[in-house]
Amino acid sequence: MATQSGSSSSYPRFRPSTIFLLGKKFIRLNKDDAALLIVDHQIGLFQMARDQQPEEFRNAVLAHAAIGKVFNLPTILTTSAETGPNGQLPKEITDMHPDAPLIKRNGEVDAWDNSDFRDAVRATGKKQLIIGGITTDVCTAFLALSLIEEGYTVFANAEASGAVSQRIADDANDRMRAAGVHVLSNFAITLDLMRDWRNTPGSAELLPYFDQYLTVYGFLARGHAAAVDRGTILPGESE
Repeated sequence: MATQSGSSSSYPRFRPSTIFLLGKKFIRLNKDDAALLIVDHQIGLFQMARDQQPEEFRNAVLAHAAIGKVFNLPTILTTSAETGPNGQLPKEITDMHPDAPLIKRNGEVDAWDNSDFRDAVRATGKKQLIIGGITTDVCTAFLALSLIEEGYTVFANAEASGAVSQRIADDANDRMRAAGVHVLSNFAITLDLMRDWRNTPGSAELLPYFDQYLTVYGFLARGHAAAVDRGTILPGESE
């Protein structure tokens, strides 16, 4: 263990990276300065997500896409070689965003390497980008790192990205975090965008969203509504 110079103390020195991490600020999502990116959530690539159950991942992908609808965010869709084995985006996503730009890349692995995609992102005028890609280690991480280099603040939806194994997902998320990407759950992203249940969008918009995509919270709200509407508090329950 390193010691202070000229001292017999065994206290460890703080490395610059440690000090930097301790001093990081809480960067808030701002719905007025955010755009949503849906990257390569193609039906042929769906099987690459082995770190989540298929039903869980499908729900997370659709929940990610629905963020753009709830908060009226500029949304950009992109696919990679969709005429080959990768296939198209799920119909639920394209139906959800019929007017959003859909950039069909023919070869570029990192979406940022495609000039049409870059132009679409820049055209939003937003500085905060919420991204989810079909694979955490490639589709999400490559784009997130490129966006960090371009000066964007990047929020990666960890649930809406998958990997062949949990180890690969963990390594990719660590790599993104080390570069300054904010890796968050879908719940954290939506609540930071909302900030206050009294806002618009607020409880009127988010509770139906959670009822569809986050069952545990949806049923919490349903239970409360049922108790208020026709429930009876049993002896001892309020205590």
